[in-house]
Amino acid sequence: MSEPSSRRSSLRPKTVEDAVSRYLESLDSGGSRATMRSPLSRFARFCEREGIDRVGDLETGDLREYAFHLRERHVDGELKASTANTYFDYVRAFLSFCVREELLDRNPAHTNRATEYLPEDKGDRTRQFWSPEQRERIIAYATERVDTSLEGTIDVSRELAFRDRAIVVLLAEAGVRGAEIFRDTNDDARDGLRWGDVDLERKRMRVFGKSRQYEEAALPTAARDALERYRRVLEPPSDEWPVFPTGHAPSKWAALRAAVDDVDESRSIDDLLRDHEVTPPALTKEGGRRVMKRLTEEANIRLEGDADYLQPHGARRALGAELYEQGHSELAQSALRHKSIETTHQAYSDIQAADVADSIDEIRK
Repeated sequence: MSEPSSRRSSLRPKTVEDAVSRYLESLDSGGSRATMRSPLSRFARFCEREGIDRVGDLETGDLREYAFHLRERHVDGELKASTANTYFDYVRAFLSFCVREELLDRNPAHTNRATEYLPEDKGDRTRQFWSPEQRERIIAYATERVDTSLEGTIDVSRELAFRDRAIVVLLAEAGVRGAEIFRDTNDDARDGLRWGDVDLERKRMRVFGKSRQYEEAALPTAARDALERYRRVLEPPSDEWPVFPTGHAPSKWAALRAAVDDVDESRSIDDLLRDHEVTPPALTKEGGRRVMKRLTEEANIRLEGDADYLQPHGARRALGAELYEQGHSELAQSALRHKSIETTHQAYSDIQAADVADSIDEIRK
């Protein structure tokens, strides 16, 4: 006897999260469930942030936006291009299940428009590394910009000039990911590095890592000094103050109005935030990229390949490559906070291959 339609309807998942749970339960392989659970749960959270409650509300444009979100994570160095494409494949398979469950009429991920923004998987050959010359030039320019701001010869505030220099030096010297120091508008857990997370005396800071756990990151002297000078200019009123506050005035006004009823709009927003003890939003990942794009262009740094600016993750790769090339593979592992030395070896397999080639040449001389 078939199940009444009213009962079938009551058993159907009510939200995207419910549908994901049902799909995972339907999989025969426990290994597949374990592999797909995290990416699909993140997709459900993405839908929630986008205001998409039910699977039936999903459209091609939503999947296109999700592909763009994966692309941004790839640009930030959080995902390899192959991983981003795999995660989208998981979502596409989940939505095919939803079609079979009659939660969708068609799969919105099965269109060229939905996949247009997915990063192209070209392997590691397209990954950017800051060259030593590029690193020196971008740091030198950021320092020049601080000097000219102090002289009052450019239309950049002293605070912003010191902030941008601290960003450049921190990326170049500490090997941190952009997602570990900037705010991610698509991830509430990533709200930007706070001064309470920074220990200048012990040369370390606490960051929310790729593992989604807090990790201790090293602060080499150059990075520590840049942050220390910047802190003296910024004078953060509390440990909760973001290390890199946004310079976007509307965002700061929105934060103030959300916390204070009666706002005197004739006064400086920065003064008001401090007076009312309202913490401003941190600079976003996109904002961090804009800073690097502007500085790269102003410093007249020429780049090869597809990239048009010095990307934050290129600094991390360059630091690891420099340490690895000099024979410090374990130090590279510690600096980049890789879980295993095998991950470090894999990341710099091209350097390892060159070393092997040189060793063979030496033996056969």
